[in-house]
Amino acid sequence: MFENFRSETIDVGDGISIFARIAGSGPPLLLLHGYPQTHVCWHRIAPALAERFTVVATDLRGYGASSKPPSDPDHSSYSKRAMAKDQVQAMAALGFDRFFLAGHDRGGRVAHRLVLDHPDCIERLAVLDIAPTASMYDATDRDFAEAYYHWFFLIQPFDMPERLIGAEAEYYVRRTLASWCRTESAFTDEALAAYVAAFTAPGAIHAACEDYRAAATIDLRHDEEDLRAGRRISKPLLALWGSRGIVGRRFDVSALWREKSDSSVAAKAVDCGHFVPEEAPDETLAALTEFFDSPDA
Repeated sequence: MFENFRSETIDVGDGISIFARIAGSGPPLLLLHGYPQTHVCWHRIAPALAERFTVVATDLRGYGASSKPPSDPDHSSYSKRAMAKDQVQAMAALGFDRFFLAGHDRGGRVAHRLVLDHPDCIERLAVLDIAPTASMYDATDRDFAEAYYHWFFLIQPFDMPERLIGAEAEYYVRRTLASWCRTESAFTDEALAAYVAAFTAPGAIHAACEDYRAAATIDLRHDEEDLRAGRRISKPLLALWGSRGIVGRRFDVSALWREKSDSSVAAKAVDCGHFVPEEAPDETLAALTEFFDSPDA
């Protein structure tokens, strides 16, 4: 995976380092992964994207080979604001003050926060298989709680979810990946091994729980502050989602992102489950290339 990509560990300050895979020579494109994965989720399409863009695929704070800082009582060290700042600083360290941005799952939520906090850094934004966090919480009912049980399990106080997941960590990550996609064949053996190794590394389970605890607390406060202040997405946005996933089945993804945006919103469903870049790499690659290659980009 990631043949011809170089690896860098980037110091972004405050004792935090961000791991990145980098290749290509065109306009910069930052790729952010989701849970319970790492930058590896882009391995099927990153080489082709690198033919047109300078691709930077990173591990988010708390995931993969990036730093896993101690948690705070208010979970601020795993807020999307902190995670977005990491990525802005990593791109700046690589010489990129403005860039395209695509995020899947948790990476999409970091991308949403990044474009609100650092709009001058972003040319265009793509979010994969998410609706806005606050909108999803607001629509919670029994069906959603059953399908997205992890949102409510992972936010339980330390250290109950950490202990339970840690007792069978490899089973948990493999079962989670399999249950959210249309077919297990979406994941290569090499990718699965990478996800298991990263998820079972010291500190990884706690960091992921803190990510979700932040999403249910401080991130929602930040979202409410934006709502009151009238801050909205000001850059062209592409919403891409799996038609067979929970987000695609339960939410009007296009409408929800238009509610958050003052700019153009393109929207497209792909015939797959949650893990869009791996389940439907050809369709994902085509959609991202068309969007980021747009003449007005």
